[in-house]
Amino acid sequence: MAGNSSRRGAIQKSNKKGATVGSGGVRRRGLEAKGPTPKAEDRPYHKAHKKAQAAEKAATQRAKSTRKRSTSDAEWIIGRNPVVEALREGVPVNGVYVAEGAERDGRLREAFQLASELSISLLEVTKSELDRMTGFNGHQGLAARVPAYEYAHADDLLDVAAEAGEAPLIVAIDHVTDPRNLGAIIRSAAAFGAHGVVIPDRRAAGMTAAAWKTAAGAAARIKVAQTVNMTRQLKAYQDAGCMVVGLDMEGDFELPDIARHASDPLVIVVGAEGNGIGRLVRETCDQIVSIPMVNAVESLNAGVAASVVLYAVAQSRS
Repeated sequence: MAGNSSRRGAIQKSNKKGATVGSGGVRRRGLEAKGPTPKAEDRPYHKAHKKAQAAEKAATQRAKSTRKRSTSDAEWIIGRNPVVEALREGVPVNGVYVAEGAERDGRLREAFQLASELSISLLEVTKSELDRMTGFNGHQGLAARVPAYEYAHADDLLDVAAEAGEAPLIVAIDHVTDPRNLGAIIRSAAAFGAHGVVIPDRRAAGMTAAAWKTAAGAAARIKVAQTVNMTRQLKAYQDAGCMVVGLDMEGDFELPDIARHASDPLVIVVGAEGNGIGRLVRETCDQIVSIPMVNAVESLNAGVAASVVLYAVAQSRS
């Protein structure tokens, strides 16, 4: 029967709007070339991409960090004699604090005079406030605030030598814990023409008020740098052409031997009190040098040993 859609072979009309003629180019587009396969680093799901991103992030963080590092906080010099001595020696004090009603003796008057001559602010506070700020009640009514020390970057010491047109002479200190020894070494380094001092950033003396005081102002004339890994830093100096010489009483070479290399780029490594230089640092050194002594003295103080060697190098260079 005409129009009977239920008969065999009849075409059932679709309820969809319009008919789809052909593929509309879908298959053709699917066969088109999509270009070369992206590199592994460019594929977000690939581990190489994640690794590259992590490396880029770390590089960015390093770039953002400054080449100078500071001590975490300011320090206090407490007591009348220590404050007066610090002001005499040129320790960089940024404020002298005196307690209200403190007895005016000769030391206090000298502290006032030195602070005035050095244009250092002088502030009067209550005794309880000074107790709170210094964390100590035995300050004798006088205290001085020392700002956080700004360390140089270890690589900058090579730049100091280059700017001076001289072969680098750097002193590396391996875990010296006494700030007075550190101050003495810095003082000798400045006196005998070194271009800087490198110290570890952990388990070692830093630029505290005691170190500043022993250095007697020399710390203001020479750069002190910190490094997170002394062995790696010494290798970096070797890569830059420096000869690394460690000081130890059981060295294979004696002090006169170092004179032959005095005009070369040198890094002199001074060990800690008692234990000397560490094993890894010792293995990194190009030479281990001892200081010949007439009498059976067990060892020299780290500051004295550094002074002797630096003097010998300075004499040979001159």
